[in-house]
Amino acid sequence: MITILKGDITKSNTDAIVNAANIYLLGGSGVCGAIFKAAGAKELQAECDTLSPIKTGEAVITKGYNLKAKYIIHTPGPRYSGPEDAVLLRNSYYNSLKLADEYKLNSISFPSIGTGVYRYPLEDAAKVAIAAIHEFLNDYPNTTIKQIYFYLFDDNTYNTYMNELNKR
Repeated sequence: MITILKGDITKSNTDAIVNAANIYLLGGSGVCGAIFKAAGAKELQAECDTLSPIKTGEAVITKGYNLKAKYIIHTPGPRYSGPEDAVLLRNSYYNSLKLADEYKLNSISFPSIGTGVYRYPLEDAAKVAIAAIHEFLNDYPNTTIKQIYFYLFDDNTYNTYMNELNKR
């Protein structure tokens, strides 16, 4: 059910991809910038402007525009300040999955939320991400979501998430 891939999330063919957003849902750098560029920044930004701002850990959904994915789920992860941020990062994953389930989606792709410019430590972020997904699957045994992917951009991030997944 959980698959770890090395690659570009904007090429994902899942029902939804998750954008590691900022609270104002503005096109930014990193994963967020790549998603906006691939989707069609002008149209996506216009829809995002109707939904923002949102709180860290919340999730909202937009159309996928020029992506293969039908939807983009936007969730701001925390700017890392300490271990207490784990709750907010967990909420980003959990609330994204809840929203996908509410839309009766079958598949979703995640990036590594918070580990870029927000500086969440990679190993800690991987633990929180995998735990949040397992928590959601335990809480929602009848979810419509059948496939959960991580699209990770570099070897270090890929290996860190694989190691965490293999511990479970």
